Amino acid sequence: MAKRLTYYIIAALVLGIATGLILNAIYADNGGPGSATLTSVAYYLSIVTTVFLRLIKMIIAPLVFSTLVVGIAHMGDTAALGRVGGRSILWFIGASLMSLTLGLILVNLFQPGVGLDIPIPPADAASGVDKAAFDFKQFVSHIFPASGIEAMANNEILQIVVFSVFIGVAITAVGDKAAPLVRGIESLVQVMLQVTNYVMRFAPFAVFAAVTGTIAERGPEILGSLGYFMLTFYIGMALLWVLLIAICRVIVGPRTGELVRYIRDPLLLAFTTASSEAAYPRTLEALDRFGVPPRIASFVLPLGYSFNLDGSMIYMTFATMFIAQAYGIDMTLGQQITMLLILMITSKGIAGVPRASLVVIAGTLSFFDIPEAGLLLIIAIDHFLDMGRSATNVVGNAVAATVIAKWEARRLDPAESPDVTARVAPSGGGPARDVDSFDRV
Repeated sequence: MAKRLTYYIIAALVLGIATGLILNAIYADNGGPGSATLTSVAYYLSIVTTVFLRLIKMIIAPLVFSTLVVGIAHMGDTAALGRVGGRSILWFIGASLMSLTLGLILVNLFQPGVGLDIPIPPADAASGVDKAAFDFKQFVSHIFPASGIEAMANNEILQIVVFSVFIGVAITAVGDKAAPLVRGIESLVQVMLQVTNYVMRFAPFAVFAAVTGTIAERGPEILGSLGYFMLTFYIGMALLWVLLIAICRVIVGPRTGELVRYIRDPLLLAFTTASSEAAYPRTLEALDRFGVPPRIASFVLPLGYSFNLDGSMIYMTFATMFIAQAYGIDMTLGQQITMLLILMITSKGIAGVPRASLVVIAGTLSFFDIPEAGLLLIIAIDHFLDMGRSATNVVGNAVAATVIAKWEARRLDPAESPDVTARVAPSGGGPARDVDSFDRV
């Protein structure tokens, strides 16, 4: 099913690009790419994508909660939890610094903002990005849920992680008395994975609608005007992929190539939908197939969605320096290093903030007196950039979970690990398929 789904998504992507170009060519003369007709087409097509993403969000909260609680319960003690958590944070900090630094080096090398052949927005123009989301007191207090139910209802990943950690640790402390609860939550995991299987069949339609609507409304011109910026940014992300995978190979070994094959499906899904959340369930499954113990994957992956967004990291330095270059502002090496450290700290609060990367960039621009209006240059193409960021986030978190599992478990071959596998028959008949076992220790 996963292999066929990949082919269907690729076909939907190609068909969506072709359909969007055709629609744009037909209706562009009636008022340009932003005409009422094309806007209406994009609006109604977005219904399909919105429905799919809502279905994905429907899965995320119960899946994160159940997998994380069961994972902590199977760790057996709080010392193991603290060890895995400490290693995760160290990896996240290192990966974030690497991503930010790479973006800073490449944007200085390629100079994509120098000599732009497009109108530069006035320095006092409003960007429309709300910077009020970043307040240190609010950020710290927002980490801790007032209600576990409310956190799940709002899909607050970080709050769900905190709530799940408390429940998992309490189950470990209670011991055998909590065994029935653990079995019930394990059953919930299997049910949610089956629901994921149903929802993912809708993915090609969502991809087709998203790509068609974007290309039809904005036309190929939007890609051409800032094409060099987009090209250099994607080169940077490709280099980041190479670095992450190379580090993974050094630590994990030759089986890293197998990991890349396993994450192709969630990676493609994240790219085509421009949503890391859409790929979460499939990434979890891919890691389990590779041999990452579910107790580690289910702990590291949700944390990574809040603290290890490598694609967003490289984008922030790239976009901030691009805007400075566009306005002819020359930043010293000291200022650039300061900017990197500021982004390193503020970016850790972006989980759950709408258009989070743009919010962080807006705050950084004002700190260095760079016109915030420069965001208007990149907002128009932010969707296409977000596709790459989302895919890179999947790669970064998959590598993080795999490396930490290697440090913790020493081996990642599922054939060598004790495994209790549940068999679930796919809908519509056919042979049963293997799904994740959350009993592997």
